Amino acid sequence: MQFWFFFALFWLAITMGCSSAPVGEVPDAEKRAAVESRESDSPGQIATASEAAAEPETTDETAEGPSRSAEAAESTASKPPVGTPASSGQPMARAGKEDKPAPPSGPHPGLRDPSLATGQAPSSFRARFETTRGDFTIEVQRDWAPRGADRFYNLIQIGYFDDIAFFRVISGFIAQFGLHGDPAVNAAWKDARIQDDSVAQSNQRGYVSFATGGPNTRTTQLFINFANNARLDTMGFSPFGRVVEGMDVVDALYADYGEGAPHGSGPAQPLIGREGNAYLKSRFPQLDYIKRAYLVK
Repeated sequence: MQFWFFFALFWLAITMGCSSAPVGEVPDAEKRAAVESRESDSPGQIATASEAAAEPETTDETAEGPSRSAEAAESTASKPPVGTPASSGQPMARAGKEDKPAPPSGPHPGLRDPSLATGQAPSSFRARFETTRGDFTIEVQRDWAPRGADRFYNLIQIGYFDDIAFFRVISGFIAQFGLHGDPAVNAAWKDARIQDDSVAQSNQRGYVSFATGGPNTRTTQLFINFANNARLDTMGFSPFGRVVEGMDVVDALYADYGEGAPHGSGPAQPLIGREGNAYLKSRFPQLDYIKRAYLVK
C-alpha cells in the first residue's frame, strides 16, 4: 500500500508541474493570438476584407477615376506581405481637379475661323507685347476707331500675334506687322475684312493704325508710327490706340532690310502670306518677332 501511495503522489506532482507556466510566459496559442493582434494594428496596413466591405460607398464627384471604395477593395485583394512598405499597398487618394495639371490649351480655333473672333472690345484696354527686342504696351480707346479696336482686341484674345515678325520696319516712318507665321492662318484671314472707321485721331509718333489696301480692306496688318505722319490721316488710316510704354523698344526694332519687295530688298508680302515664317526666317534672319501678346489691366 505504501508503494502505491507514494507512486500516486509522485504522479500527481509530475502532472501539476507540466500544466503550469513560469510567470511572464504565455502558452503558444496565446502567443500567436497576441502577435496577430499586434500585426493587424500596425501603421500603414490595409483594411481587412470585412472592414473594406463595411466602409460606406463614396461618390467620386470629380469624375476623374474610380471611387475610394472601389480602390480600397482592389488594394485589399492584393494585400502585400507583412514587411512591405506601407505606400506600396495603400490605395491611392482621389485626385481633385485642382491636383490635375491643366491640359494644354492648344491653338485657339479662331485662328482658322475668323467668325469665332468677333467680340466687342471694352471702352479702353491695354495689350502687352513681348518681343525679341523687349516689351511694349499699347493702350486702346475704342471710341477712336470702334471697328479697328474690336478687331485688335479679338486678335489679341486668340493669340494671333504670337511668334509673328515685324516684317516692314522703315526708320523714321513705320514698323509694320500682322502677317501670320502659319500660311493656313493667313489664308483664313485674307478675306476677313472690316469696314473703315472715321479718322478721329492723327497718326502721331507712337500711334497705332491698321494697314489697308484701299477702302474697307482692313484685316490683320498694323503699323506703329515712328514719326508724326499726319499725311496718312487724309488717306483713311485711323488710329485706335497708342504705345504708352516701351516706345524705345519699338525704335530699336531691326530696320536694315528696309522697304519690302518689289520696291526694296525687304520681305515680299505675298511670299509671307504663302510661306509664313519659313520664308522669313530663312531669308531675313535678323528680323525681330513678337513672342506673345496679351491683355493687361
